[in-house]
Amino acid sequence: MRRRSIHTTRRFDSETLAALHHGKTLRVKAGDRPHRFINIWVVVVDDRVFVRSWSIKARGWYRTLLKEPRGFIQIARRTIPVRARQVRSERLRSAIDRAYLEKYDAPGSLPYAQDLGRANSRATTTELVPGGGAHRGGAAS
Repeated sequence: MRRRSIHTTRRFDSETLAALHHGKTLRVKAGDRPHRFINIWVVVVDDRVFVRSWSIKARGWYRTLLKEPRGFIQIARRTIPVRARQVRSERLRSAIDRAYLEKYDAPGSLPYAQDLGRANSRATTTELVPGGGAHRGGAAS
C-alpha cells in the first residue's frame, strides 16, 4: 500500500481562504487544553495557510503546536479544528516572506513584517490545514 502524498492534504474552502487572505489577523488556539484564542498574523500562499511566531515564548502558541499539532482557528463566527505542520522548504519560506511584506505593508506594521522574515521567525513557519488530516504535525514542502 502506498502512503498518501503530503500534497493530497485537505485544504480550506475558498470562502475561508478569502477571509484569511483579506483579514489582518487570525484567532488561534493551540492544543487541546483549555486556553484562550489569541490574534496572530496570517498569510495565504498558493491557497495554503501559514503563520509565524514573532516572539517565541516557552508557553506560547507556537511551542504548544510543536508539542501537540492540533488546535482551532476562528473565522467569521466559525471555529475550525486545524492541524499544524512545520514548513522546511526554502522556496516556500521565501514566498511566505514576500506574502507577509505585501500584506502587512502599513508603516506601523512593516517593521514587524520584516522581523517575521528574519531567521528566528522563519524557523517557526507553520502551515495550518483543516483538522483531522492524515498527517500528525509532519513537515510541509
